Amino acid sequence: MNPVAVGNSRSKQQLRLNWPDGREQLLSHAELRRQCPCSQCRAFRLRGMTPLVDERVRVIELNAQGYGLQLVFSDGHDRGIYPWNYLAGLGLETTHN
Repeated sequence: MNPVAVGNSRSKQQLRLNWPDGREQLLSHAELRRQCPCSQCRAFRLRGMTPLVDERVRVIELNAQGYGLQLVFSDGHDRGIYPWNYLAGLGLETTHN
């Protein structure tokens, strides 16, 4: 399921996803960076380590990939492509309208 709208607020450091069922999901940039699905970040987490992420990190670019988004972060990290179902499953700050 793809969102009907995607918004990025650098000032609030949040990615906003509006889903077809009316949910609005707000995802913090720092948490998205910690949960990066690229192979390097996944391997780090699988070893039981938590990536150190500056809370001031920002998503500076969104690149649509059809099945998800490539996020480019202010710390230079750009390797992760976040599938829509992965983003939906993060479950961060989800609200219903």
